[in-house]
This record gives sequence, structure tokens and C-alpha cells, in this order.
Amino acid sequence: MELIFTGDLILDEPRPDHWLSGIAPALRNADLTIGHLEVPHTAHVEEVRDDVPAPGADPAHLAALARAGIGAVTLAGNHIADLGAVGIADTVRGLAEVGIAYTGAGATLAEARKPAIIARGGKRIAVLSYNCVGPESSWAGPDRAGCSYIRVEAVDGGPIRPAAALDRIDPASLATLAEDIEAAKAKSDVVVVAFHKGIVHTRARLAPYERPLARAAVEAGCDVVIGHHAHIVRGIEFYKGVPIFHGLGNGCVVTRALSPDQASPERAAWARKRKELFGFEPDPAYLLAPFHPEAVNALLGRLHIDANGKVRAGFIPVHVDPPGRPRIAPDAAQRIADYVQAIGIEAGLPPLTMQITSEGVWLS
Repeated sequence: MELIFTGDLILDEPRPDHWLSGIAPALRNADLTIGHLEVPHTAHVEEVRDDVPAPGADPAHLAALARAGIGAVTLAGNHIADLGAVGIADTVRGLAEVGIAYTGAGATLAEARKPAIIARGGKRIAVLSYNCVGPESSWAGPDRAGCSYIRVEAVDGGPIRPAAALDRIDPASLATLAEDIEAAKAKSDVVVVAFHKGIVHTRARLAPYERPLARAAVEAGCDVVIGHHAHIVRGIEFYKGVPIFHGLGNGCVVTRALSPDQASPERAAWARKRKELFGFEPDPAYLLAPFHPEAVNALLGRLHIDANGKVRAGFIPVHVDPPGRPRIAPDAAQRIADYVQAIGIEAGLPPLTMQITSEGVWLS
């Protein structure tokens, strides 16, 4: 059985099948492809004014994800509640209509914590999803729509939000994580844990809580940890033989929401402020994906499980072409492998042993 993992998915632009077509062959070849859906897909327009709200995407674009081969999505992120309970309800209803399993958000916290369990190849795969970066207004409650979460306190004791320096994991959240993994493991053969975590738009760096959190998930019994949110690839490591993809980068992000020239004053101001905060100038050729210049180096995480249960981890190299379309890039395999190795070492991760083949890059 083969699982494929993508990073953030934002399909704000028309022709979603076109933007996904460069990676769709690999997504369809897997037994199960799991992506992270970054924004609500809804016609609702009333925004929740906390942090910098993202616009909703066309609900019809969810069908393009299914056509591209995505069978499950994680929803726990900092933007899924930007259009409130209506946006979440429209999104999960739309996913159900096109046959994509989901986890990480719902009308209550109990719904958000419920794993997606998908049957493939005679096995059951459970997927859990958590937002680690806030804002707290996006988190679900006993009677409030939102996403599931891991509480990570800000260094200064201030509000928990993506721009804050976050460092200390709340012990109660770790207990919840362990409880959820144990329950998912009882119902499945493979447990995937996805964290929306880390420091955005910055090369290599891992926040102080990221490695301890991933290791806690492994200690609780999961089979792979995947991360997203930073919009740039992070390093990969193994803990007790379990692969940890600290940041998958962008899966497919095409949006005008990060342009400094737009109707939303909050989003326009954020687009300008990003340059000051993170010290990079987006390449003007990447009109629909104005991210850090190194974000053109992308990947699809990969997990191969043989008939004896032996796990092999790796990735499929991806290059992002202007104005933002990702494509499978066997011609760039060495370059992207070298990049993943370099940023991992910079972040303090152990060096990886890599084998580059016609199928992609295998790790140990």
C-alpha cells in the first residue's frame, strides 16, 4: 500500500484541474492521497475578524481535488474558521458530496477530533488533524464550530496566533493527543497524524515545540507525522523508525489573496508586512504563489507499506512553475534532495541517507 501526502491546498483561481494537473498523476497512483485543505470552500462571505482572514474558495473546486486523486483532507488550520460555522459546514458537506474523507474540523470539538478512517487495500488508515498555531477563535468547543487543536503557549504569554512566538505545549493537549491516537489505533491499521505547525515563510527553522510534539505523537503510537503551514518545505527525520515530515510546503496554492493590490485592506496590509517580517521579495513571475523564493522546491511525502508491514518513507520531488503550478520534477530530484538535506541539518536534524530512483527519493 502506498500513501501520498501533500502540503497546503488553496484553489482560489478558476480552472482548478489545470493547477492540479502537474501533480495529479502521482496523486492518482497512490492507494490514498491525503492533502491539507487550507481555506473553507463556501459562497458565504461574512468573515471572522481575527488574525488575517482568507477568502473562501469556490465550493465547486472540491470536485477537482477528487478528480486529481485526493481521497482525504485534513482541515485543522488557522484559516478553516475564517468564514465561521457556515464556512465549515459548507466545506464538510461539499467534501462528503464528492467522496473525500475529512478530519480536523466540524460543528463541535468532538466532531473535529473524530478521525477519518479510510479503507484501502484491505487495511484501514486513520487520519488525525490538529491546528498548533491558533488563532484561538478558530478552535472548536463543546458547542462551537471550529477545528481540533494542540495548545502551544506564546513566549510572552500573549494571544496564540500564527505570528506569535510559540514554544510550550500544554500538557492537557498532549494527553488529548495520546488519547486520540490510542482510540484511532484501535480502529485502524495505520495512523497518520497531521499538525498545522511551525514558522511561516522562513528557511529551515523549526519552532521549539515542533520536534517534541512530533515525538509525542510517535510515542503515542502513530505511524507517520506530517506537517504543513509554513508554505515552505521543512526537514525530515525518523524517530523510533517512524518518519516525521516536519513541513510539506505547498501542495498546490494558487490565490490572489496574498497580493498587495486587492480589495481587502487586511490582506493587502499583510502582503506588504510579510516582506518586512520575513525578509524576502516574492518573484513577480509567481503572481498566484508569491512565497519565499525557495518555496519553488516542493515535494509530496510518501509512505510505502509492503505485504509484511515493512514501512519505507520517501518523497516525490516537485517544482513550482510560474505563476504557481506545481509539477512532478524528476529532473530536479537531486537538487530538491540536496535542499531537504541542507535545511534539515540547518534545523538540527540528523543527516538523511537518500536513494534517488526513477520513482522519487527514498529515505532512511
